[in-house]
Amino acid sequence: MTFPIQKTDAQWLDTLQAKGAEPVAYQVTRHAATERPFTGKYEQHWAPGSYHCICCGAKLFDSDTKFDAGCGWPSFYQADPGAITEIVDRSHHMVRTETVCSQCGAHLGHVFEDGPLPTGLRYCMNSASLDFHGPDSSTAAPATFEDSTGASNATDGDDSGN
Repeated sequence: MTFPIQKTDAQWLDTLQAKGAEPVAYQVTRHAATERPFTGKYEQHWAPGSYHCICCGAKLFDSDTKFDAGCGWPSFYQADPGAITEIVDRSHHMVRTETVCSQCGAHLGHVFEDGPLPTGLRYCMNSASLDFHGPDSSTAAPATFEDSTGASNATDGDDSGN
């Protein structure tokens, strides 16, 4: 699967280091690892704001869709429209639905159909794949990234096509 933002492994490592991402972020986002339950910095984080992809900055969730699922990972009942791509995951002798960032393909976690209303979904995310932006950072300048052609693009993290 190809995503709009493409980088080499070395470039992803540099990007994550520059952002001060936790050490496990590269393995989680680029190699579908999973952080241990109840260890992520956003598992019991309840501040208002939004959650973004740690790799590319795309907005994924609003904080008002976060809930305590008791599973040990940050959980949300609704993603921003178009922010997440779902992939069938047949690893570990089970069938699940993997969630990845629609912009850069970063592994985020999985989605299950045991969440609360109104959607009935539980997006079970790795904290290491997320970057939290408080209300004051919502007016920040658009992030700039280089696509696979080397062209520079600006994105405000939403999926409106702007």
